Amino acid sequence: MAAEPEAAPASACQVPRARTSLAAYLPRVAERLASGLPVRIVALGSSSTAGAGASAPDRAYPARLAHYLHQWAGSVEVSVLNKGINGETDDQTVERIGNDVLAQNADLLIWQVGANTVLRDGDFALSEKSVRRGVEQAQAAGLDVVLMDLQYAPRMLAKGRTDAMLAQIAHVAADEHVGLFQRFAVMRDLVESKRMTVGQLIGPDGVHQSDAGYDCVARTLAAGIEDAIRPQQGRAD
Repeated sequence: MAAEPEAAPASACQVPRARTSLAAYLPRVAERLASGLPVRIVALGSSSTAGAGASAPDRAYPARLAHYLHQWAGSVEVSVLNKGINGETDDQTVERIGNDVLAQNADLLIWQVGANTVLRDGDFALSEKSVRRGVEQAQAAGLDVVLMDLQYAPRMLAKGRTDAMLAQIAHVAADEHVGLFQRFAVMRDLVESKRMTVGQLIGPDGVHQSDAGYDCVARTLAAGIEDAIRPQQGRAD
């Protein structure tokens, strides 16, 4: 039997619950869970979705997210399909929405956006236009949508327009009424609180997450998804 992937210690991977909030309700996921129906999630994006820097595919965040969702979904089947492709920008990824999201009968799209546009000093307007088009396409098909923003990493921090991209992603999420997972803020909080170091979260290339970093992102994202279905589930805090 394969060894369990390296996980970030639960005591270390803690941020305020308000920080993991997606600031949106996920009605399709909530309805399917309440009815005991399977939930299919597609994780779309570039290399930090595909799992660059992870020691194995099951160390990437989508696989770890499935692990944590299974812990509270009970007997309901929850699957997470990893549809990340290394090196893509948002204008390339949006062209895959039809085949890699809608054709997969997804209930929830988690789309990691913006990173390569920042790292390559790319076209912010094109990124925004592409993300809006993809979000609207998914919404028209009845999917819940969550956008995931940038990773808190040395090479990302070295870029001058990181804050501008974070603001752009947040604006699109609010304007389109979809969820936002603030990966950058979650990772920054972990570092600033001294619960984890940048070296624990990010691998030697200075941009991609380590096994522990992917695990912690998955753990905190799972908490956000759980909270985002509570209105229908009637759970108390």
